[in-house]
Amino acid sequence: MTDLDMQHPGLLHRLLARIYGFINSCSFKNSSDYWEKRYAHGGTSGTGSYGKLAEFKAEIINGVIRRHGIHTVVEFGCGDGNQLGLLDGEVSYLGLDVSATAVAHCQKKFGDDVRKRFAVYDGRLDLDPALGIKAELSMSIDVIFHLVEDAVFIQYMQNLFSAADRHVLIYSTNRPYGAARHLPHVRHRNFSDYVAAAFPAWKLHEHVVNRYPSTQHQDGSDAEFFLYTRTAQEY
Repeated sequence: MTDLDMQHPGLLHRLLARIYGFINSCSFKNSSDYWEKRYAHGGTSGTGSYGKLAEFKAEIINGVIRRHGIHTVVEFGCGDGNQLGLLDGEVSYLGLDVSATAVAHCQKKFGDDVRKRFAVYDGRLDLDPALGIKAELSMSIDVIFHLVEDAVFIQYMQNLFSAADRHVLIYSTNRPYGAARHLPHVRHRNFSDYVAAAFPAWKLHEHVVNRYPSTQHQDGSDAEFFLYTRTAQEY
């Protein structure tokens, strides 16, 4: 680690994210293509998966797992696995990602942990049945605002909730629909309205605001936690 990294732990990741974002924006095709190129060129999952934001997210995720007695987890968008490295407990975990490069990286990184499995996600749930695409907790962490295509977003949400037996944990921005300036891989959505309309059997159980909002922290985030629970009669 360089002196610059020690003085500004999030600076390197912010710079890399901007560099890869600029390079990919010049030839942006779709969200899955963007992320495969980003990881293939050595990019990371971004600042949200490192430093204090990663620690904050791990605290909330691990707390949900403990409080609700979760033993199985499926995550739609595991990325480079840095956030996963902060997951504690002995849960059985399946990580899915649109990037084959990211999946291969995670398989190598966590190759000695038999509780963790990974597979490429292509928008369908009919992957190898042996993977068991069903878990007590289905997670989407820092993904929804990167689903710029409406059809991709709808399919993703359907799969996210279909894969959950008891709980769905989402960490994302939740504001009126709109693309981020100069960032073709970012499109904010008021996803909670969509959930209320599309999945009436699921109710918002917990809402946790960000400890490091971007309005107060240069390397902060506007994403927040939303934990949905299936109503008792639907178990």
